[in-house]
Amino acid sequence: MGFYDRWVLPRFLNFMMGTKDMTEERKKCLIGVSGTVLEVGFGAGHNLPFYPEGVQRVVAVDPSRESANLARKRIGEARFPVEYLPVGGEDISAPDHSFDCVVSTFTMCTIPDPVAALEQMRRVLKPGGKLFLAEHGLSTDPKIQRWQHRLNGVQNFMCGGCNMNRDIRRLIGEAGFEFDQVDQYYMKGPPKFAGFMTRGIARARA
Repeated sequence: MGFYDRWVLPRFLNFMMGTKDMTEERKKCLIGVSGTVLEVGFGAGHNLPFYPEGVQRVVAVDPSRESANLARKRIGEARFPVEYLPVGGEDISAPDHSFDCVVSTFTMCTIPDPVAALEQMRRVLKPGGKLFLAEHGLSTDPKIQRWQHRLNGVQNFMCGGCNMNRDIRRLIGEAGFEFDQVDQYYMKGPPKFAGFMTRGIARARA
């Protein structure tokens, strides 16, 4: 791992993930989360202050130990226990049916194998458990899609493997989930090619 990836990128992402617009998306996504929670793509812990009162415990997975170091203050201020595990979303080792809820915010863009990670999330959810997600990805507008495909290589290089052209709704279905509710829209702030959002709540398909 080079200097940029180890030292510069985590701090850049810590700043970008904490902007006002990102914070508003997190708040909306986390409404209704409760019980024992698995958060995939924990990063620097930006979700922690916005979890509802009903959350009892959070198990946080993310391969970036440097980002987790940046989360120490947020972990210390959390109202509930937080356990951090330095693994990727594809490598979740929790037993089947372990969690009431799984949370994924601005994560599916970066995970090398998002379907494998989503299948792990489905596996560890209790029967009737819910996946809460807020992800940026491929627009539904072909004109915007063309720009996303053109610029994806630059985005991938600058932002640690982040992809702006993943079809989030399709990935959720491929992994065996179905949405209880879903909204797709352009986030305020970023240009359209970087800010097309899919926010929703999904369950394992029967």
